[in-house]
Amino acid sequence: IGTSSATSASVLQDYEHHTSDRLPYSPTGYSTWEWNTHHNEQNQQASADGASDNSQSSYSINYLELGDRTKPALLLVHGFGASSYHFRYNIPILARKYHVYAIDMLGFGWSDKPIMDYDAGVWRDQVVDFVQEVILNGDENSEKSVAIAGNSLGGYTAMYAASDKRIKDNVKACILLNAAGRFRDPEAVEEKGEPNPIIESISAAIQRFVIACSFVYTKQPMRIEQILRQVYPINADNVDSELVESIQTPALEASAAEVFYRVITKNGSGPQAYVDDILKELECPVLLAWGESDPWIKSAAADKMQKLHAEFHGENVGGENGSRWIKRVSIDAGHCPHDEAPEAVNDAILGFVDEVLGVVQ
Repeated sequence: IGTSSATSASVLQDYEHHTSDRLPYSPTGYSTWEWNTHHNEQNQQASADGASDNSQSSYSINYLELGDRTKPALLLVHGFGASSYHFRYNIPILARKYHVYAIDMLGFGWSDKPIMDYDAGVWRDQVVDFVQEVILNGDENSEKSVAIAGNSLGGYTAMYAASDKRIKDNVKACILLNAAGRFRDPEAVEEKGEPNPIIESISAAIQRFVIACSFVYTKQPMRIEQILRQVYPINADNVDSELVESIQTPALEASAAEVFYRVITKNGSGPQAYVDDILKELECPVLLAWGESDPWIKSAAADKMQKLHAEFHGENVGGENGSRWIKRVSIDAGHCPHDEAPEAVNDAILGFVDEVLGVVQ
């Protein structure tokens, strides 16, 4: 069982979210949860060798919480290369009505960056354990309602965790902000063959060099700002020095380049679980709050999610026939609608969660 710090970082102790719309930036993170898990390089190597090793590792995970602890919980999960601070314009507003948490995924932000292989299962288990240990305080019989929202890779993680049987009884809503994820291709044929270890090693070496060069390039402040402006195509006013710093600072850690390489190579061929399969398992209502001008994850991805959800669960407008329903709100923004158009996203999230939980306006 993990442990969490009792109080938020000093930067939040005197922060008044009822009067401020922007979260204060902390260059060293916020609070810490010690996550004890079987995910580590030793177990991964043992598994690859066909052996069994159940050794545990403990990782320091950065997170923050804000709002009334007696209210339902809303957990926010950031995207690739970002951190909990990316929800700076959402947390204060959402915390006026809900008990809000935001977490840095392992390998990102101010969370630990162990040298290991990263896949979707790592972050799913991190979110599941965080919900169980921190939000539900280890109480298996807790009736606290939880909504999970995520952007990009965090959106994929949010729906993967929300579909997990360990917490699905408590998870009442899932919000996807331009979620990443690979769809199942019905026409794809799996090719089976023996890998050539020599070719694989050469390919990996070249790939590692290219990614290492790109990592050094992309962690430069000017390059970070340039990339952000590309994915904030409608209004780049919120691309400021603090946002750039919140991305650059964690990237300067010693193991960050190796983690970057492992995340890219492990997930470059798509996460292990297809979006199709996750949507089929999701029992809670889903909100697609989608930045329709996203240059990376096009609106067609949201279209396909809606189509698949209807195929699996039927046309269930507003939950007339049970909890498995989906709603879409189009946001005039790019890949990070929560930061580019926070007012619209906050309204969409609050309206949806209020509707799902039956909260009086």
